[in-house]
Order: sequence, then structure tokens, then C-alpha cells
Amino acid sequence: MFHVPCSVLRERQGFTLIEMLIVIAIIGILAGGVLVGLGPATKGGRDARRLSDLRQVQNGLELYYNKNQRYPAATNWAALQTALTGASIGVSNVPKDPNSAVTYYYATDTNGTNYVMGAILEDAGGNALSSSWSGTPPQGGGMTFPGSCGATVTNPVPGFLYCISL
Repeated sequence: MFHVPCSVLRERQGFTLIEMLIVIAIIGILAGGVLVGLGPATKGGRDARRLSDLRQVQNGLELYYNKNQRYPAATNWAALQTALTGASIGVSNVPKDPNSAVTYYYATDTNGTNYVMGAILEDAGGNALSSSWSGTPPQGGGMTFPGSCGATVTNPVPGFLYCISL
């Protein structure tokens, strides 16, 4: 009969440190690749939120107009927020840009019959820009909305401008 020593029959217990480090490194590389791939999707998501925010504010502006027969005489987004939330039209909150360093833009004409709103988009290839003016705004300084959007705004962040006007 053939005899096998006990040390050969003993089962191996767990993984070695080297094996664990290799597995962790492989998982880290795969996770890093996934996060890099999600970058454009998150930009598109923030841009979609910006467009949705502007549409919601349009609804609030129409409620304001129905009550006051004019649009709020605000020259920036903060003044618009104050005007809409204080007008007793059912607007309790006006959205802010998902990037806290950037703001939405708002201006109205002197009669309160027309307005312009805008947002800086991150995704230059997004479909939203096909229905609006697009271009790289200058960094810092004043900026004029193009075409029928005749409001001057300060643009601290380079990006692509989406403009809504009435």
C-alpha cells in the first residue's frame, strides 16, 4: 500500500498576502475605469437638471405674470428668487445650479414684457445646445446673451450657454 504523509493532505487555509494585494489592485483598476467612463454621463445629468430647472422657473414666471401683468423686474437670479418666492403665487423654492460656483442668469426688459434666462452647460456635444446659441463665453467680465436674448450677465465660468427668452 502507498503511504502519503499528512503534510501533503493538509488543506490550504485562506489566501496569502500577495494574492490579496493582487486582487485588490485589479479591483481598483477596474473601478477607476468605470468612474472615468461615468464622467460624461454625470455632465449630461447635471445639464438635464439645468434645463429642467429653467422650465420650472418658466412656469413660475407665468404664474407671476398672470398675477401682476408683468415679469419680475429682477436683474439677476438671486433677485428673481426673492421676487418669485415672495409673490404669493405658490412658489416656495427657486432652483439653483447644481454647481454651487455657477449661477443661472435672468434679466427682463424695462416694461416687464420679455425676459431671458440662461444656464452654463458642461457638455458641448449635448442635444440641448442644438436649440440654442452655443459658444465659449469669455472667462470673467460681462457677457451679452446673443440674438433675441439681449441681457448682459457676468459669466465667471467658461462653458456653453443655453438661453431661453420670451
